[in-house]
Amino acid sequence: MQVTNEKIPVKVYAAIIATGLMSFCGVIVETSMNIAFPTLMRDFNVSTNVVQWITSIYLLAVSIIVPISAALKSSYETKSLFLVANILFFLGLVIDALAPAFGVLLLGRVIQGIGTGIALPLMFNIILEQVPQSKVGTMMGVGNMITGIAPALGPTFGGFVLQTLSWRWVFWLLIPLIVFSFVLGLWGIEQKSEIRKVAIDKLSFLAIAIFFIGMIVGFSNLSTVSFMRIALPLIIGFASLGFLIWRSNKLAEPILNLKLFKDPNFAGHILGFFLIQIISLGNAFLLPNFIQVVNGNTALLAGIIVLPAGLAGAIMSPIGGRLLDNFGPRKPILIGASMMILESAIFALFPQLLNNIFIMIVYIIYMAGMGMALGDVMTDTLAGVDEKQTAQGNAILNTVQQFAGAVGTSITSAIVAFSQRQMNSKGPVATRQGTQHAYILLLILAIIIMVLFVKYIGKKTSDK
Repeated sequence: MQVTNEKIPVKVYAAIIATGLMSFCGVIVETSMNIAFPTLMRDFNVSTNVVQWITSIYLLAVSIIVPISAALKSSYETKSLFLVANILFFLGLVIDALAPAFGVLLLGRVIQGIGTGIALPLMFNIILEQVPQSKVGTMMGVGNMITGIAPALGPTFGGFVLQTLSWRWVFWLLIPLIVFSFVLGLWGIEQKSEIRKVAIDKLSFLAIAIFFIGMIVGFSNLSTVSFMRIALPLIIGFASLGFLIWRSNKLAEPILNLKLFKDPNFAGHILGFFLIQIISLGNAFLLPNFIQVVNGNTALLAGIIVLPAGLAGAIMSPIGGRLLDNFGPRKPILIGASMMILESAIFALFPQLLNNIFIMIVYIIYMAGMGMALGDVMTDTLAGVDEKQTAQGNAILNTVQQFAGAVGTSITSAIVAFSQRQMNSKGPVATRQGTQHAYILLLILAIIIMVLFVKYIGKKTSDK
């Protein structure tokens, strides 16, 4: 039993900072490269729906690795996992900084994604295991703030680097942070939990990988209007999902406990959470691209314009948590969902008004609402799960979060690319039209989110 006034050891602080820096760098690269899409399209002579794979393939790699994170943590020492993840991320940065071709750039992003997928859960595991109970909430808040600030800084950092150096320096400049993280982790991470070898079912892991790959490839091909290039990957993906469900029901310790989805309350929460992530990554792709291609601005200015919204999202996250403590989950989540609907509706209905100042103001509305709601949705999701299944519920949330990001980027970029293909142009008019069509889809998804949350938020299984 830990004493409530016990201080947090210096090594624990070091371990939290070391693992947090890895997550921070992972998000910084992801959001910085969104700003660089128009530049990469020119440098490598690729289309909109191809360049988005810089983000999608990274999130895909994270999505495939995260489901096995609980088994990895149980089977191997935390420090060993961290060092492997850190070295992989470092290697991916070097490969991307030197990449002579687009395919090599994607390879580096895959390696980074594997590293992030291993490291992503470590920070919170360390907090929960090694921080005194009375200070867990504070340190969890610090951890969330680290990952919350990164999306706000990423576009501005990426824009500044593109304006003053080149996109390759996005990777070079992060190497000192990764080295610092490596040294801190090597010194500070200590093993507190017992090592217990957990077998990872290879067939389930393969099914998860095929499912995610099939879905992302299918969605990214939407702009081709080719039935086979869209339908075949989706069919393979859904077939793999069916096999995964069947296989999981046969195992005593499945990678993901998909039986949780039998509870409509849990399934409704997860679907709403999934759709929020699609909209968020859709915004992260559409707006910087619009500001550069349609409004004719630099990548640096695009980053500066979206920066206030990112900061608003980071600030509203702890406020949303406090509102949940005081009033329950329904009010902050439904208010946040309303703000998401408002932003999507304005961008869908009034594309002609999208000057830079207007984009900045309206995007602040979205990010503030998303920041207020997202953490509360996760909290309310896990509150409805049996305590023994909390780890599984958390694994599902983390997996869904990464996968939805890849889907959001793939779908919105495919819609923009379709309009560009129809008009035989990658210029402002075609991009404006494609962006409007993408926001019409995001508005529909935002309305579905509201319907789901009105029905399920704040209602546990016992309420039904």
